[in-house]
Amino acid sequence: MKRIRFYKIVFISLLLGAWAFLPASTVMAQEVVKYSCSNQVYAAFSKEYIEAFTKATGVKVDVKTASSDSCLYNLGRGFCDIASTARKLYKRHELYGYSEFPFCKDPLAVIARKECGVDSLTAEQLQDIFAGGIANWKEVGGADLPVMIIVPGEDTAAHKNFRRQVMKHKDIAHDFMAYNSTMVIEAIKYFPCGSVSFISQGAAMHHPEITTIKIDGLAPTDKDYPYYQEFFYVTKGEPTGNVKKFIDFTFSDEGNKMIEQYGMVPIPR
Repeated sequence: MKRIRFYKIVFISLLLGAWAFLPASTVMAQEVVKYSCSNQVYAAFSKEYIEAFTKATGVKVDVKTASSDSCLYNLGRGFCDIASTARKLYKRHELYGYSEFPFCKDPLAVIARKECGVDSLTAEQLQDIFAGGIANWKEVGGADLPVMIIVPGEDTAAHKNFRRQVMKHKDIAHDFMAYNSTMVIEAIKYFPCGSVSFISQGAAMHHPEITTIKIDGLAPTDKDYPYYQEFFYVTKGEPTGNVKKFIDFTFSDEGNKMIEQYGMVPIPR
């Protein structure tokens, strides 16, 4: 029995010794940033960003996606090291020690199936559609198809941003409400041909089978397009260590290129 205990001690000592002499890059690879990411931010560009960040730094990212409000909740409860949101913090968050870092302007795109036959709407027509006042696409010069309104959940940043900017705080009518913001893309693909919704332009660009509708003749990628969201990183207090590296990488040339690749606009630090 004593001999078995002796061998166990020797084995454990050898393991610890081997760990001490591992290359620095291997040790670094075990470091993890816990990231609670807005559904829209993730769908827009975060998968590619996280892969590039880990490749450049050796720091892994444990990412969980949720609505912007849920991401802030996770940060406040200590379930993550950093969060991202698709809307600005409320004033009360400053009292709780939150720090926000805007890094991207993202057009809030109106998306539809191409079969609707419409590629441009006026701002007034857009309001009328989402208020439930236009029932068929032929009323705005499109196909003879009923309009089916799909919206993300009321608690999502996409819903709040659209209601504020497009609807001027008027209620949004809907035929189907998705659980989270990015689910509207799948709903548009598989629901009837007259379906219409709204989502991050960066997220929509990953799905070429969906069309984005111009507003007053302006596409989401045009400079003067009227509807934008801002993406933010949020931390408790000032970021340090690997969290700071994660934020800094977004503002690097490589990070900016990934943002621009999907029709979004980097915000300088």
